[in-house]
Amino acid sequence: MKRRNFLLSLFVFFVAAIFAVSSASNVLAAGKVKTAKDFLSEAKANIKEITPKEAKALFDKGGVIFLDVRTYKEVKKGKIPGAKHLQRGLIEFKIKNVLPDKNAKVVVYCKSGGRSALAAYTLKQMGYTNVMSLKGGFKAWLKAGYPIE
Repeated sequence: MKRRNFLLSLFVFFVAAIFAVSSASNVLAAGKVKTAKDFLSEAKANIKEITPKEAKALFDKGGVIFLDVRTYKEVKKGKIPGAKHLQRGLIEFKIKNVLPDKNAKVVVYCKSGGRSALAAYTLKQMGYTNVMSLKGGFKAWLKAGYPIE
């Protein structure tokens, strides 16, 4: 009797293991696992990207906050004048301290536009209503010859 219960338990365990592996394979086959490229495509499809020329016009007009989501090391090399800094990895945790007004007009930028697109999408999901990402990032701003500090 004990042997039968043991064998039955072992059988149930193996069936459950096969089911778990099969389910994991189905997740992969169904495309539910995303790559960085997938996340970036999704973000860019759901945010507004603006050119450096458009960003400069907003900069000149005023009333917009530039949010630099690069690392501290990158920011030490220069930033858009007056930009606020918050590394992308801290957005969800510290944005309330940096941008308490969820209706503020915000242009997010990074080095080349990827992290800023992801950050802008995150901000949108957190209820920020007027967020844009700088297409091409700080590199594009520099290439256009716009001011830095």
